[in-house]
Amino acid sequence: MHHLLLPVYGREITTGRPWCQQWHEHPEAVARLHALWLAWQQLTDVEAGLAGPSTWHRDHLDPALLQLRTPDGPFGACTTSPARPNHRLLASPEAAGV
Repeated sequence: MHHLLLPVYGREITTGRPWCQQWHEHPEAVARLHALWLAWQQLTDVEAGLAGPSTWHRDHLDPALLQLRTPDGPFGACTTSPARPNHRLLASPEAAGV
């Protein structure tokens, strides 16, 4: 995460494009990032062909980052100001009584 994904694809962190330094505490983020990793392993295998990494970007990375970094995504409740970082988990439907 901190050595490749964020430095290369992280872009600026804003309220419109949030990120949480404690991403590993957000179950949805962990699930999506794990799926990204599995897809990366499959699509960078020699048998995937030369277009594998491009397919990974188009079909996996771009949609996952859009979902993770949307204002109502898993990091939407976390403060994005580097001067005042704040980490807060959103309530799950079960905890909210839904």
